[in-house]
Amino acid sequence: MDFEPTLLRAFVAVKEAGSFTRAARRLNLTQSAVSHQIRRLEEQVGRPLLYRTTRSVTLTEDGSDFFRCAEQILLSLDALNRRFQASPVSGVVRFGVPENFIGDRLPTLLCQFARAYPAVQLDVNVSMSIDLGMMVKACDLDLAVVLTLPEAANGKVLKETRFVWVAADTFEVKPGAPLPLAFIPAPCLNRKVGVEALDRTSIDWHVVFTSASMKGMSAAVLSGLAMTVMTVDDVEPGMKIFDGQYGLPPLPKAVFTLIWSDEEQTPATREFGRLVVDMPDQAAAIKKILKVAS
Repeated sequence: MDFEPTLLRAFVAVKEAGSFTRAARRLNLTQSAVSHQIRRLEEQVGRPLLYRTTRSVTLTEDGSDFFRCAEQILLSLDALNRRFQASPVSGVVRFGVPENFIGDRLPTLLCQFARAYPAVQLDVNVSMSIDLGMMVKACDLDLAVVLTLPEAANGKVLKETRFVWVAADTFEVKPGAPLPLAFIPAPCLNRKVGVEALDRTSIDWHVVFTSASMKGMSAAVLSGLAMTVMTVDDVEPGMKIFDGQYGLPPLPKAVFTLIWSDEEQTPATREFGRLVVDMPDQAAAIKKILKVAS
């Protein structure tokens, strides 16, 4: 048999309120309307669910069993309604992110937001070589995660890290040979930090590989072709940190921050920003890597 949710809600309200009068007030109905709904439900069940006296209302044994089931059904229905109700949030969210920030979590993040706000159109720019900060400043993006030096941070700090010199485990440079390097094209903070550090030394170096993606950088490093600058949490198996070797200078710390354009935030951009900020904190994992690398 199929039970109407309206009748189940009336039954649960009477049990929880302890009287038909209080249940009627809770449901915004008259007492006679609630009594009628309970009668209909008991007729459908075929047995009494409530003991009624002039002072109280209590459950019968069958009523106790029925109440537990009715409560679960209503909780499931409420969850179903919340999951599929039409969202009042709509519009477009233009989001920029460097590919080494979210990684495998990006599809999950986008899927979670799209399911919660199906009326919102997402326009996502994932890049290491494009200056996402300039795009936000020009209002070409609503918000973006950017990698920056701590002293230049002007947004919500999401994650702390540091730059390191990285090459393959088997990487070697012949005595007197220039240091081969792989870099992402400018503007790229990894490149800027590495070049500025090298320019303060007498190290002979040259660029042998250029790629706009982190996957390209990883391929160049793992092949043993070149060394590069990465954040410590981007170091993969088969790679080694070479800080201090070959006369390499130390590199600075860095932070990932969430920044916003000067345009007024919409409900859609606010909700997406909240989701980015609420992503699982990986600070503990990063600190562990830093400790191992130091």
